[in-house]
Amino acid sequence: MKNNIAFKIYRKKSIEKIDSKVKLLGIYNNLQTLKFLNIRLILTIIIFVLVLVISQYGYILAPLVAALFYIFSEYYVIDYKIKIRRKKLEKEALFFFEVLTLTLEGGRNLKHALELTAENIDSEISAEFKKTLAEVKLGKSLNESLEAMKKRIPSDTINNSILNMIQSNTFGNSIIDSMYNQIDFLREKQLLDVKAEIAKLPTKISIISVIFFIPIMMLIILGPVLIQYIMK
Repeated sequence: MKNNIAFKIYRKKSIEKIDSKVKLLGIYNNLQTLKFLNIRLILTIIIFVLVLVISQYGYILAPLVAALFYIFSEYYVIDYKIKIRRKKLEKEALFFFEVLTLTLEGGRNLKHALELTAENIDSEISAEFKKTLAEVKLGKSLNESLEAMKKRIPSDTINNSILNMIQSNTFGNSIIDSMYNQIDFLREKQLLDVKAEIAKLPTKISIISVIFFIPIMMLIILGPVLIQYIMK
């Protein structure tokens, strides 16, 4: 019944879009798609009414403020967390795939190698693989479980590795070389991300200087003049 009402209020594409993003928040996420949509809609209406009543120019500001809240709430509640999670998973994936590749080189098959690696590594990506392997024990095939896992991972790099696993499991070919390529790519990507953060530092420092240090310097320089002017 609730689902029928929801589909009358929201477009099917909007529900599916938010639902796919919510899945990317991972297995530790407790956000529900319809709950988020309903709360966002109710808060948008409340903000619209408050601005309309409180502000002298509410008829102009109310639609603008409500629209901005409606748009940016999705970014702060979902998109920003997905971005943070993607970076975290890619950092964890480097070590996880290194151990997995060494385990594969020891002669284990893919399923056994994933089990050994996931059991011995404590991380979020390891937990995702544990969930995937748990689904296999409940009756799903490994390929189906890996495909489902891809929908929970917001990183194309990691998903490429999962795709290689699916192909290896399907055709029986070795994925060791491709895993080493993915490891090299992840390592290089992390180095580039660090360089990008370092490159942003001068801009951040300049902004901090403009906001904090320049007004203080102006106050120090002009302070004596202002005091003399006030004392006159």
